[in-house]
Amino acid sequence: MTTTTAQPEPAAAPTGPTSRRKVLQALSGLMVGMFVSILASTVVANALPRIITDLQGSQTVYTWIVTSELLAMTATVPLWGKMADLYSKKLLIQLSLGLFVAGSLIAGLTPNVEILIVSRVVQGVGAGGMTALSMVVMAAMIPPRELGRYAGIFGAVFGVGTVAGPLIGGLLVDTPWLGWRWCFLIGVPFTIVAIVLLQRTLHLPVVRKQVKVDYLGAFLITLGVSTLLVWSSLAGNQFAWASWWTVGLAGGGLAVLALAVWVESKAAEPIIPLSLFRNRTVALATVASVLVGVAMFGGTVFLSQYFQVALGKSPTVAGLMSLPMVFGLLVSSTVAGQLITKWGRWKGFLVAGGVVMLAGMGLLSTIDGQTSTLLLSVYMAVLGIGVGMLMQNLVLAAQNDVPAHDLGVTTSVLSFFRSMGGAVGVSALGAVLANRITTLMTERLGPMAGGGEGQSVPDISKLPAPVVRVIQDVYATATADLFLIGVPLTALALVAVLFIKEKPLNTLSGEERLAQERATAAH
Repeated sequence: MTTTTAQPEPAAAPTGPTSRRKVLQALSGLMVGMFVSILASTVVANALPRIITDLQGSQTVYTWIVTSELLAMTATVPLWGKMADLYSKKLLIQLSLGLFVAGSLIAGLTPNVEILIVSRVVQGVGAGGMTALSMVVMAAMIPPRELGRYAGIFGAVFGVGTVAGPLIGGLLVDTPWLGWRWCFLIGVPFTIVAIVLLQRTLHLPVVRKQVKVDYLGAFLITLGVSTLLVWSSLAGNQFAWASWWTVGLAGGGLAVLALAVWVESKAAEPIIPLSLFRNRTVALATVASVLVGVAMFGGTVFLSQYFQVALGKSPTVAGLMSLPMVFGLLVSSTVAGQLITKWGRWKGFLVAGGVVMLAGMGLLSTIDGQTSTLLLSVYMAVLGIGVGMLMQNLVLAAQNDVPAHDLGVTTSVLSFFRSMGGAVGVSALGAVLANRITTLMTERLGPMAGGGEGQSVPDISKLPAPVVRVIQDVYATATADLFLIGVPLTALALVAVLFIKEKPLNTLSGEERLAQERATAAH
């Protein structure tokens, strides 16, 4: 346990209509930082086949290059969010961006897949800070009644960063004088710009207080989640789902998380206060956030591989094919945010988002090696529209229903579970995909093909045409199966959203609410 005293910063500017320009200026650095941190999660999607070939990796490594970054982001989000309630938010954001720069430089210069995975962990720690802290800072500056307007912008930034990453990655890979290493290096100058912008424009008060950080709880949560993700990534590939490895890893992970729950229940300043989950809105929004994370990350990562292997597209074309999902997210999150601010009502958008996301997953479960580009575009746009209406508005609903002193930890909890959903989605679905590919290849090309090609990502440009057709059909079938698995998960997200009770949006900012709460407590 550590005790410290926070130093004061300049007082926050008022957040009324007359200061909207100042609010946007203060949020500019956050938007840039959030964009590059989210971009890091997805920019490698279309570059992965080339990276794996150059660094001589396997299908399991393919999954872990994505999962390691998501895992680090997921595991550290609660700690960042808790520290945001205790320390300078501005300093924490700049620290997270600095870590992101370090990880990006290591990744861009990596000589092998082992160092690449380590660098992705460092990137993920920094991205976890940005993911948790950006919405915390917004809630501190802007009343929930006005938050929809800005949350829509951030939702658009998040969505564009998530889905446009593969396009940028594809362009970099196909540009001879750049190459895949620039998928990591491209974010460095933008991140430095974000740090400078935040130094110049972001001013939030820090209340002087004695604090204790629950490092034991943070360690146990990280260890438990990491163990479960290692299990979900390797099961069905390195060992059978029903095996002693599963008993050890899954059982061990659950045991560590149970211990973490006990530690959190006793801690003076828990990383994840268990009392939060007594709030019905927070509990249901958390469930929905996990499932949205599975849909968003799991869908985009493996669609990129489907475009390149099953459809035989180049990395650049594969990136362009992801644009319908970008536009769906961009339009739906921005429009929904504006309408929520105008009307003051939000539940209808959550329900509509759940319905549309379910439809998108169902449609994508029907794809095969002959699906037309037009149909694929429509299906991805539908999924993007659904995710865009759900993602940021789940955070808005929860922030509106908790005391101001819990804004930071509430926001980080939702970000944590959404990221965990994404990490589990990528690792578990990646293991299912690898296993399904191995099975189908064995059925169609014999045991030798299943054991070899099922474990490595094939370079179809070097294979004979009859084999290429079989491989493309195998990857198309396996990818459609992943979306079919996602359908019941998305249906559960819709059920969770239906039970969230709509409450009027607060008209005070987080700082104003906190001052009001302290004044009430003093009397």
